[in-house]
Amino acid sequence: MSLTVFAVVLLAAFLHAAWNAVVKGGGDKLLSTVMVAVTAGLMAALALPALPQPAAASWPFIAASVGVHVVYFALVARIYRSADMSLTYPLMRGCAPLLVALASVGWLGEHLSALAWSGIAVISLGILAMAGGARGGPGSREGVWLALLNALVVAAYTLIDGTGVRRSGAPVAYAFWIFVLTAVPLAAWALATRRPQLAGYVRRNLVFALVGGGGTLASYGLSLWAMTRAPVAPVAALRESSILFGALISALLLNERVGAARLGAACLIAAGVATLRFA
Repeated sequence: MSLTVFAVVLLAAFLHAAWNAVVKGGGDKLLSTVMVAVTAGLMAALALPALPQPAAASWPFIAASVGVHVVYFALVARIYRSADMSLTYPLMRGCAPLLVALASVGWLGEHLSALAWSGIAVISLGILAMAGGARGGPGSREGVWLALLNALVVAAYTLIDGTGVRRSGAPVAYAFWIFVLTAVPLAAWALATRRPQLAGYVRRNLVFALVGGGGTLASYGLSLWAMTRAPVAPVAALRESSILFGALISALLLNERVGAARLGAACLIAAGVATLRFA
């Protein structure tokens, strides 16, 4: 993996952790999720007219990805109502890389070196170990099961988009269309069911909406660009190093308890990240 791709995916990882923290820190988890997704969609819509558009062959993948992303955002909101981010975020993101790696070999026909497999495995183990060191709170059992379910969803949209973006000829516009089209059903739901609270909530949290929306848009756009320059599985695994940033954010900003035992897990993740740099 080239240094440029490596650095871009690490930036995407930080941005991904940041927008998840926005949702977790919001008073209403579901409205926070919708607010972030719709803000990202509006930003993308403003930029799309100036961008080259995706090829026709990629549009079925965009449509499939939109459906899966709606499920993902709904599950994120439900998970963060049930349990701590420091517990569920590692599970949600840590199981996906191995699933993506296994599927990409069969579905995308990618060949991964032994070093790449080692890096993916070490990152996944480190992330799962970090989840094991997190303290469960009320609803943590439900949060764990939903996080594991969402790991399957993450793997699904990663594989769909890893294929679609390569057929698009326009990685940025491909990603932006996903956000625009995902925002439509989420915004419609919010207007239909939460209209009285919506305007006031957005007004009180406008800065967080801009940070979260910009973060998720940039994070996924950069990740999809990287998937056109490197195999999908290592990019997906490296992106999940976001858990390191997530652990710091949850401890420093969300005041969640993150024990010292998780330092070993953090070292595992760092070792896996270093391995992927040279894979």
